[in-house]
Amino acid sequence: MSTLRLDDLKQYSDTLRTRHGDALTVRFVEPRDTDELQHYFRSLTTRSRYNRFFGAISELPKGLLHDFLQVGERERFTVIASMMVDGFETIVAEARYALHAESSTLEFGLSVDDRWQGHGIGTALLKNLECRAAALGAEHMFGDTLRSNDTMISLARKSGFAFINHPDDWKLVRFDKEITVAPKEIPCASWHLAALSRQAVTPSASA
Repeated sequence: MSTLRLDDLKQYSDTLRTRHGDALTVRFVEPRDTDELQHYFRSLTTRSRYNRFFGAISELPKGLLHDFLQVGERERFTVIASMMVDGFETIVAEARYALHAESSTLEFGLSVDDRWQGHGIGTALLKNLECRAAALGAEHMFGDTLRSNDTMISLARKSGFAFINHPDDWKLVRFDKEITVAPKEIPCASWHLAALSRQAVTPSASA
């Protein structure tokens, strides 16, 4: 188990910076985000939605939207990255990840609003996911993408991921990264504390 205190999601929020120094808040999704999250996916280009879900959809189907809003269920989590735009909190990126405790791996997928690509948001979000993976005790993190998704492939390559063939689908490529950050060295403040809390509960966790 992840030992996260899901009764107080706000403690797991992080403030990052875009390439231009703008504040980027990364936090767990909440029920109040339902409409804005759906608006976010509707506003993505057709290609971006296809790349994210490996299929043609115009919005999140009801069942998938429900899954996105269930933080912590079966060790699956959804985070949103938001910025203040014209006085309103606006979702500019999202990520969903799952902890596979039996293999000590964290699987993830993410997207960035087409209008905000090129601002370093994807890079910042990936670094934050590495903090989360380390705090949860994952030894590797990985994602899958279409071989035609040059943007995601470039982002993963710049972030230090290695590429391997997907085990089940030739249209996909898998990128994987070993997580070597010790809990006490995690750079994200909230996840540094979460890792130390996990160590206190599970003393056998790696230092």
